[in-house]
Amino acid sequence: MLEHLQPLPADKILALVAAFREDPRDDKIDLGVGVYKDASGNTPVMRAVKEAERRILADQTTKAYTGLAGDPAYGAAMRDLVLADSVASERVAAVATPGGTGAIRQALELIRMAAPDATVWLSNPTWPNHPSIIKYLGMKMAEYTYFDSATREVDFAGMMADLDQIAAGDVVLLHGCCHNPTGANLTADQMAQVITLMQNKGAVPLIDIAYQGFGDGLDEDAKITRQIASAFDNCLIAASCSKNFGIYRERTGILMAVAKDSAQQGLAQQTLAYLNRQNYSFPPDHGARVVTTILTDPELRADWEAELEETRMGMLVLRQQLADELKRLTNSDRFDFLAHHRGMFSRLGTTPELVEKLRAEHGIYMVGDSRMNIAGLNAQTVPILAKAIVAAGV
Repeated sequence: MLEHLQPLPADKILALVAAFREDPRDDKIDLGVGVYKDASGNTPVMRAVKEAERRILADQTTKAYTGLAGDPAYGAAMRDLVLADSVASERVAAVATPGGTGAIRQALELIRMAAPDATVWLSNPTWPNHPSIIKYLGMKMAEYTYFDSATREVDFAGMMADLDQIAAGDVVLLHGCCHNPTGANLTADQMAQVITLMQNKGAVPLIDIAYQGFGDGLDEDAKITRQIASAFDNCLIAASCSKNFGIYRERTGILMAVAKDSAQQGLAQQTLAYLNRQNYSFPPDHGARVVTTILTDPELRADWEAELEETRMGMLVLRQQLADELKRLTNSDRFDFLAHHRGMFSRLGTTPELVEKLRAEHGIYMVGDSRMNIAGLNAQTVPILAKAIVAAGV
């Protein structure tokens, strides 16, 4: 049997991690992996997470299963965090998932079950796991224009022109905030136009919100998701707690399905539980319990929000420092987009050849499409990166 397996393409980011590890240079900079790092290069455990885990360890009396959908308290807490009061709670079905990736996978499984002929539309570019999972599931897929490599901003005219081709029942995957890999986001007005177009076409939105709190703040980052969810009878939302709670290895995510009414919600909830059973049965609970403990305790929540805000502001400071340093070195404002982008990532909009030049000559590691992790920088490495970008001719 195993002799019939074929070699698969290597994961580009994991290959980048290995190459960085083997590089002997002391001044190398890792901007590839999408993990938050503090000024010391560490990914810390947040204070509220540590305290929540301490309480759970002291109080938990069982490790029995919580249910196919996960702990209902987790679903309620996450629904409140992401959607607030934008959608009536009785319209929302939800299941815990192994990370945001698990939520995306279950969303696509649901789409394949409910609308097997639907085409899933993805931004070009998007997170590589999106098209990878869709192709693996054998689903129809199309792309819509999103990023302008010249301006390093959203190509909104191109986006609207492409989305004008969607058919009734198609699914449009949108990033809730902090677009990965570009860092360029739609404005509320632009999203309103996208919503109107999708409503007129009879399309269904699928929102991937993995960085809530990393862009303009918890509520501000959720605005577009709430704007979309309140505008459609049906909407799917895949959310991740990896970044904003810093619990990457706990694999804590959730899939929410907004239904037209409570009867449709009941059917959706039953189907989501069924899909969990088929894929991994009961979802992991520890990370979900940590998140629930924090979100339902006023003291812990306040401390978490304060630390998350420190993290967000730290990334904004780094963005501005890099944009300012590049302006000083080039006497040009062509890198100002770095200060406008939001989240962990920005896409330089340069060629794979120049990205390779940055790695080979300057020890700067970023993904080949020029996506770089701003959180991989600190005040000392910003000038080094800026100098390398200019020297490489980016």
